[in-house]
Amino acid sequence: MQAVEVKNFLEEKLANTLVEVEGEGCNFQLNLISDELAALSPVKRQQQVYAFLNPWIADGSIHAVTMKFFSRAAWAERT
Repeated sequence: MQAVEVKNFLEEKLANTLVEVEGEGCNFQLNLISDELAALSPVKRQQQVYAFLNPWIADGSIHAVTMKFFSRAAWAERT
């Protein structure tokens, strides 16, 4: 699996979310930039993302995922 596949897939599924993906194969690090996700509790944020990734996790296409969430303002200050 390629990082660009994960990026495109999640950006399609998560409205108003910019996704930066690092990694390859079956291990990925995700930066998710979204005011909507940033406003949720940490557990709810991860649940929303895992809901879309679970089929790939179940079939072994993705083995490990780490996630960081940013509001758009926090992301802009970071870069």
